[in-house]
Amino acid sequence: MKKVYILFTLCAFIGLSSCNNDDLEPTLAQNKSVEGSINTVEDLYGIVKGAYTEMTASGWYGRDFIVNNEVRSDNCFSNGNSGRFTTQASFAYLPNNGFMFDDAYQAIAVANIVIGANVGSLSGDTAYGAHLQGQAYAIRALAHFDMLKQYGQQHVGGTLGVPYVKEFKGSNLFPSRDTVTENIADIYADLDTAFGLMDDAFFDASKEFMSKYTAKALESRVAIYFGDFPRAKTACEAVINSGLYSIIPSGSFVGSWASKGNSNSIFELAYSTTDNVGINGLAYIYRTTGGGSYGDVQVIDGVETLFEAGDERGDILGYEGVMLRNIGKYPDNQGTDNVVVIRYEEIILNYAEAMFETSGDALTQLNLIATTRGATPYATVTKENILNERRKELMFEGFRFDDLVRTGQDIEKTSLQQNFLATIPYGDFRLAWPIPQGEMDANSNMVQNPGYGN
Repeated sequence: MKKVYILFTLCAFIGLSSCNNDDLEPTLAQNKSVEGSINTVEDLYGIVKGAYTEMTASGWYGRDFIVNNEVRSDNCFSNGNSGRFTTQASFAYLPNNGFMFDDAYQAIAVANIVIGANVGSLSGDTAYGAHLQGQAYAIRALAHFDMLKQYGQQHVGGTLGVPYVKEFKGSNLFPSRDTVTENIADIYADLDTAFGLMDDAFFDASKEFMSKYTAKALESRVAIYFGDFPRAKTACEAVINSGLYSIIPSGSFVGSWASKGNSNSIFELAYSTTDNVGINGLAYIYRTTGGGSYGDVQVIDGVETLFEAGDERGDILGYEGVMLRNIGKYPDNQGTDNVVVIRYEEIILNYAEAMFETSGDALTQLNLIATTRGATPYATVTKENILNERRKELMFEGFRFDDLVRTGQDIEKTSLQQNFLATIPYGDFRLAWPIPQGEMDANSNMVQNPGYGN
């Protein structure tokens, strides 16, 4: 499986002179050895950066992973300007499109190289080497979690998750799908290991490298998604009590999207003019101003009414002619905006939900966000209020679809602008993407999701 065992990133980042086109072949890659290629902590650092680079791909956090979860919701729709995202927005997936599958397993492969390294034998600061290895565990966990959300059967009545790959060059070249339950356990185990390995002494102020509290923040996200609210509560408290992060203050929310490494950023991916340049950037997708952007994705009319007067989050929205758009988040059409993967406001909202579902002052947590943004504070806490606040705060960041399905809701047809024809009930096979056909052809042990030709 090329997706699982790819070697090219190793070649690129530690400069193996022997790498050639053969190294990219899936079967040949199984026979390659990385022994002797990693000799210093600096080598390890380069490989970890390679894993982060995989995460910036357009099929993952660079574009599709975020946009797909917006156009499949009641926030946005695809207008067909370029023909992109109409398939996803129509819930008409085709197995011949890999979406994030390739990107995620490439990142996992690179992470596994780092995890498999004998850090104690390397020259350099081995404490920092252990910190890098902790990042690799967190990357591996996040990649599998994102894959599970897209391809797992947890919302379509099945039990299968995704193959959880723990070795760069393992004995099983054709892994079968683990169960959702097994995936969850492995994700938590990786995040626990990541937290234990990473060291506060190496905290990166740019937020472009994961910290140990990134692992806890991600743990809270996973736990909220799967309804483990006691675990989510504890993980949120670890992040909050670290004192490293804060809510973007009143009056600064819109402007914060044009800067990097903000106080609310827990982990973000670095981008440059060579990453997702031009039409592959989020700015080109969400708007048309500023240099011929495509504006593939519009906001559904009426979404602006979610925001009362004085709520600065409403200023993220604006009209280009008669078209309602995201004009505030990811503003740079040159593609140099960093993409924040997880921010502190999500943790506060996770905490509010966990407190609501267990015990504690959920109302105070919920209102921390609302009042800072200039909205009327909530008088009571309900699940609907929590989800409403998440929708307003996290809009255009790829959360809405996940919030709907994880709470067992239908994907409602609320507007004629939405691309799908009718409400998609919870449990419908279209809530899970098909395993890419290339993967099905390459791996005889792979099982396709229901509804896609099986």
